[in-house]
Amino acid sequence: MHHHKSRAKSGDVARIVTLIIVSIAPLAMSTAALAQADTANPLLPRNLSPWGMFLNADIVVKAVMIGLAFASLVTWTVWLAKTIELGGAQRLARRRITLLESGGSLAAAAHACRTDRDAVAQLILSTAREAELSDGIVDDAFKERVALRLERVQAAMTRRISRGTSLLATIGATAPFVGLFGTVWGIMNSFIGISESHTTNLAVVAPGIAEALLATAMGLVAAIPAVVIYNHLVRVIGGYRTFLDDASAQLLLMISRGQHGRAAALARAAE
Repeated sequence: MHHHKSRAKSGDVARIVTLIIVSIAPLAMSTAALAQADTANPLLPRNLSPWGMFLNADIVVKAVMIGLAFASLVTWTVWLAKTIELGGAQRLARRRITLLESGGSLAAAAHACRTDRDAVAQLILSTAREAELSDGIVDDAFKERVALRLERVQAAMTRRISRGTSLLATIGATAPFVGLFGTVWGIMNSFIGISESHTTNLAVVAPGIAEALLATAMGLVAAIPAVVIYNHLVRVIGGYRTFLDDASAQLLLMISRGQHGRAAALARAAE
């Protein structure tokens, strides 16, 4: 009887061991499959930092990332150059306008800036040149000719100070789409890799998708500052144009005062 109970207990232990083996077998097979997948794909990038993803990206995605990095560098270079240029131009324009508001003559203002090439100096010199060509005859036709000259000089100076800003607008408009192209290309290659490896293991496709999304991220990093800087520079250039308008108005007032003073002198001489 005792011997029969021992055999029953041994049978129970055997069944328990069998159940444990059956339960562990799928897990072991899954682990072996993952190990085989990793072995079958030795080229999968293990460094998923931004630099590692760049190094392991497809050549097209790499080209997209390099182009976007260059566009970002151009954006900040234009911002620095235009900030310095506009700051200096505005300070000089303020000094010129203060000189014009001091009530001096056109000849004195032209003499003070005869060797300078800034925008307000060009306005003053153009007005003085028209006065020279008109032989000192200050009438309504002369004022119309001066106004035309001032308008043309203002347009030329505004175009000169605005150089480079259109590049920012182009970068801001196209960089997201360039990044999206890199993303589409990278995801397409990831799905091709899934098809060729005959596995749906997420570890196979995840690095390629991450590299593809990095291209979109770089596109946004290039585009957002370009749009913000472009809008900022447009506002600053608008303020600079206001200075040019003030200088042109001061020159026309100076001509009007000169015409009035000449008329008054002729009236006194006639008396």
